[in-house]
Amino acid sequence: MAKQQIVRAATRALAWPSVTVPTTRAHLHATQRYVSSTPGRRSKDDSFHESSSATLGKPGFDHEGSSARTDHTIEVKYPESTGEFPPEPKVQGRGGPHLKRTLAQFSLEGRVAVVTGGARGLGLVMAQSLVASGADVAIVDLNKEEAENSARALVDQFKKDNPDSKSADRATSSQENVSRTPKVTAYHCDVSNPDAVESTIKSIVSEHGKIDHLVTSAGFTENYDAISYPYERMKKLWGVNVDGTYLFATGVAKHLMERKCTTGSMVFIGSMSGSIVNVPQPQAPYNAAKAAVRHLAASMAVEWAHANIRVNCISPGYMLTALTRKILDENPELNKTWTSLIPMGKMGRPEDLMGPVTFLLSDASLYVTGADLRVDGGYTCT
Repeated sequence: MAKQQIVRAATRALAWPSVTVPTTRAHLHATQRYVSSTPGRRSKDDSFHESSSATLGKPGFDHEGSSARTDHTIEVKYPESTGEFPPEPKVQGRGGPHLKRTLAQFSLEGRVAVVTGGARGLGLVMAQSLVASGADVAIVDLNKEEAENSARALVDQFKKDNPDSKSADRATSSQENVSRTPKVTAYHCDVSNPDAVESTIKSIVSEHGKIDHLVTSAGFTENYDAISYPYERMKKLWGVNVDGTYLFATGVAKHLMERKCTTGSMVFIGSMSGSIVNVPQPQAPYNAAKAAVRHLAASMAVEWAHANIRVNCISPGYMLTALTRKILDENPELNKTWTSLIPMGKMGRPEDLMGPVTFLLSDASLYVTGADLRVDGGYTCT
């Protein structure tokens, strides 16, 4: 059989028309391609190059590449006072009683969690998820009045959802199998001030007995082009986003190490902006700050692994908080641009962070540390 195949192959080869190999200088020159390290010049007659580069360097011009640029005309300043913030519901989503079974490792029963920036927005919603998962929560915010109102709202909602719950201090009570009303407290703190952070952590430990978990949600963004960004405002932005994360993380880590806690965990709230450059709004300092937060989480995860302290990062995409809605109402074109760049075709809800933060703090993620979980509808995939 093999012999017959060889014979057929040889016959086809003999029957194939002969090919004349060029030997003259002209033929050789025509068939050779030379490799050069010198960039070639495009021909003036190249219509494709002409049409695609005719608007090169003209910001805002509708051509290839324009959607990937920042627009320096967009300028958004973070509100200076509470009165400038739009109203928003104190409780979003619903924890409710556990009527459906899930893994016990997701429970935060008996744990104490600190949430910075927890009086409103994403921080408040994540605080609610921790309360619904069984934790006592300490809300830390620059606005103590709003933090106190939010703390009361979380407890009231829990009681409404669990009418048979009993008031019991989880830090001192030894009662088992009791649906306890959570202990939610509020603290005023400038997270960028080392003395204020140290004092606040001591107050929380004094009132709750311990700290098991930390969520660093305090932060803000502003939109200025880099050249026009007021330097003092940039320092403030870095102070809250980066210094605040660092100070609270190191302070809580010291406490966990002193306790020799084996289940301590932290979640830093970064942003997809720490991995990509948002368009069209300019926000270079914010992007760099969130990149710092993301890498800080990875670095501390390695540094504190010996002490069984896990550190992870959540990087949200565009989230429809009350403040974001206000910005989009004032800049309607941003809504269209942002959603067009999200594969899922929509912005996230604050409630979309409830599951991820609970997972990363709980024992369900005991072998997860140094991770960056992007909750962005696929934005950073493209």
